[in-house]
Amino acid sequence: MVSTQPWDDDHFREECGVFGVYGHPESAALTALGLHALQHRGQEAAGIVAFDGEQFHAHRGMGLVGENFSSKDVIARLQGHSAIGHVRYATTGEVAPRNIQPLFADFAFGGLAICHNGNLTNSYLLRNRLVSRGSLFQSTSDTEVIVHLIATSLKDTVEERMAEALKQVEGAYSVAALTQNGLYAVRDPLGVRPLVLGKLGDAWIVASESCALDIIGAEFVRDVEPGELIVIGPHGLKSHRPFDRLKKRFCVFEYIYFARPDSVVDGISVYDARKGIGAELARESHVPADIVIPVPDSGVPAAIGYAEQAKLPFELGIIRNHYVGRTFIEPTDQIRHLGVKLKHNANRAGIQGKRVILVDDSIVRGTTSMKILSMVRQAGAREIHMRISSPPTTNSCFYGIATPERDKLLASHMSVEAMAKHIGADSLAFISIDGLYRALGQKKRDGAAPQFCDACFTGDYPIPLVDHDAGKVSTQLSLLAETA
Repeated sequence: MVSTQPWDDDHFREECGVFGVYGHPESAALTALGLHALQHRGQEAAGIVAFDGEQFHAHRGMGLVGENFSSKDVIARLQGHSAIGHVRYATTGEVAPRNIQPLFADFAFGGLAICHNGNLTNSYLLRNRLVSRGSLFQSTSDTEVIVHLIATSLKDTVEERMAEALKQVEGAYSVAALTQNGLYAVRDPLGVRPLVLGKLGDAWIVASESCALDIIGAEFVRDVEPGELIVIGPHGLKSHRPFDRLKKRFCVFEYIYFARPDSVVDGISVYDARKGIGAELARESHVPADIVIPVPDSGVPAAIGYAEQAKLPFELGIIRNHYVGRTFIEPTDQIRHLGVKLKHNANRAGIQGKRVILVDDSIVRGTTSMKILSMVRQAGAREIHMRISSPPTTNSCFYGIATPERDKLLASHMSVEAMAKHIGADSLAFISIDGLYRALGQKKRDGAAPQFCDACFTGDYPIPLVDHDAGKVSTQLSLLAETA
């Protein structure tokens, strides 16, 4: 099966999404709806585990949520008043059925299902240590490291075992777990990955983003705080603080690209943030032009903000076909080139003869930008000035976002001027790092204590890269590789 989504191939890949319900008779159906709202965070696989008071029920599958949970029979089998679900894009572990989350294991205290969004930066080290002590791993996902750390803990309660396990890991994570006694939600001490808490009547909801609360009509209560462990059970909600309090370093790229624009993340509207970034970009780097057009869909809010600030018309100069998914065609080079237009096509009538400001969220390898610029140029644009609503991406992410190696990032080895020539733009500009912080309500980036994780732009990694720095490459995991 060959993907015909070449426009997405040059973006950072979304990480994962988690969703959980406690105290509702249709918990699995609500979870499936919540996962639909989080589909943008992972399209490789989806899974749900529910508990009916006596036993756990699970369904997992490769592909999209709708491909796995559209059947009434599937939902009917997932009986219970509590459930957790997960959508996956692999950052650790190969794409294979055994890595689909939530993972499930039987413990002395009973069953436990668990899933997480993020990445553990010392998972290989911990895994090798656990294997040497006799642990038997069934997947190549770093989530299973947490399972084994919980299993080997000698603490009395599940929350104590989870806290002890997570104190041993380095990385960024938002975790949802389910036992017969309750629903558990925990966010890493720096709060790099998002997690929110909501209510639907008497039921409690946890989700990666607030848009997943909206789809089921739930009320947003608050964000799960960095380093907070929430336990929801028959006696209500309890909050624990097992970790040292640290200054929050939320992932700034959630505002630029990853989160859905209708979400509110850590108190900031994603849509408003993107418009603000676009406005700041216009203040920093505007040149004379006739129209502003976005690269859909992720460039739209920033382009609106740019156009408003620059007092230029906003036009849909590129039209996206939302109904293109996958094809079984094995393309030749010629067919592959034509296939680019399956998903996007230039609106010639709105572009011809115009000086165009073209707004996108990022440049990774540069291959997408080259195709977009070529298409817009062929549609008759007189000038194309590309404006990017993030600073140059010079470093890889190790905190749950699938990114190319650093030497494949165009900005890591090219100047802005060289990049403009490489992609075929008349000019190219990125928002500055201080401009990005201003757009998000900060005066500028405080080098001593930045509010966000911006390592992909600055190389300032707030969490130790234990496996990476040690040069750890798991030969064991490569030997276990499967085909899905």
